[in-house]
Amino acid sequence: MQPAFFRRSLLCAAALATATVLSHAASPPPGFSALFNGKDLTGWRGGDTFDHRKYLALSESQRAEQDAKWTADMRAHWTVEGDELVNDGHGKYATTVADYGDFELLLEYKTVPLADSGIYLRGVPQVQIWDHTNPREFEVKNGVQKGSGGLWNNSPGAPGKDPLVLADKPFGEWNKFRILMVGSRTSIWLNDKLVVDHAILENYYDRKIPIPAKGPIELQTHGGEIRWRNIFLREIGGEEANKILASKGESGFVSVFNGRDFAGWEGPLEDYEIQDGAIRCKPKRGGTIFTKAEFGDFLVRLEIKFPPGGNNGLAIRYPGQGGAASVGMCELQVLDDHYEKATGEKIDPRQAHGSAYAMAPAARGFHRPIGEWNFQEVSVQGSKIKVELNGFLILDTDLSKITSFMNNSEHPGKDRTKGHFGFAGHNDPVAFRHIRLKPL
Repeated sequence: MQPAFFRRSLLCAAALATATVLSHAASPPPGFSALFNGKDLTGWRGGDTFDHRKYLALSESQRAEQDAKWTADMRAHWTVEGDELVNDGHGKYATTVADYGDFELLLEYKTVPLADSGIYLRGVPQVQIWDHTNPREFEVKNGVQKGSGGLWNNSPGAPGKDPLVLADKPFGEWNKFRILMVGSRTSIWLNDKLVVDHAILENYYDRKIPIPAKGPIELQTHGGEIRWRNIFLREIGGEEANKILASKGESGFVSVFNGRDFAGWEGPLEDYEIQDGAIRCKPKRGGTIFTKAEFGDFLVRLEIKFPPGGNNGLAIRYPGQGGAASVGMCELQVLDDHYEKATGEKIDPRQAHGSAYAMAPAARGFHRPIGEWNFQEVSVQGSKIKVELNGFLILDTDLSKITSFMNNSEHPGKDRTKGHFGFAGHNDPVAFRHIRLKPL
């Protein structure tokens, strides 16, 4: 029999070894939740490169059938070793059962030479993970030498397509990602180095529309073993999301509303009021109020809050009198995304929020809940207009190319090159605040 002290030494050594292994399993930072519990695949299903909008459009029985097939395949290739989620390089993707909107994601991964993987955000490919030392000619042409972390499926030359710096660690070491996503705006840090800076993640399935407002996180498999651990996510609320959006590219913007009175504004000001630092159209009142100053090309940023069924508009290059939608360059519609449900009235797609009223339709489905503030940025350059709502590009149009008009009614002011900026109220207490403008 071994001496007691010897047995105690062995037990202490074993305990120390176990502690060393378990030390990698960190607790979620404050505000974060663990997507992988470090024990099993609870909270995960199988997934694939599949448009999440089409997935949600399946019937409940069709989704259950598809989930069963994908998950059976996924579980054949994914295992848990210690606190690590391990994939053998094959099979369907580990996909969260839950969907997420705006979030901050932390995770660590370790892979092998010549491997290729990625992270799908809201079901959209992808944050690239690969071997930057891969000498294969076709991979070098694909930019493998630039390293991991880029939004690989963005269009060639688009922001975020390639990482800003090479940040991969040598094989055998763990790499860590921090991914911040607000709307489709995506910022990525790999090993504490910024590799993607507030770039739009393009919709791989249909580049004409934004990515979904919500969707799953997917860990892609692509031919080589990859290990994951410490997968933590924090959901971001609307107020924080607006601050993140406002913090990027803010240089050069000047406030055109002081939050106290209507200094610098003209029009039927008696039909509007100032409440809690915001301009609000009075109930059952309306008309177009506008800045005294005129602008040609400009960017404008502001926050908008809707009552149920709320209707208003942004007057763009407005001449100071007449209807903003006809005599101005355009009226950019400001409308509750659930207007039809709230009022029972059906609208033309060119009347949806963000649309160049009666001329060009905007994408729908990106509003925050009623009672929350929405962040919007509008770019007006020549005849081109872009509207970004809560980080989603919902309109990108050239009014000079518009030939079809709602009700076949042309807009004589659409070719205006200069005018005022304002609000075109329509009886509803829609509110606006933090109104900043940047001439271009």
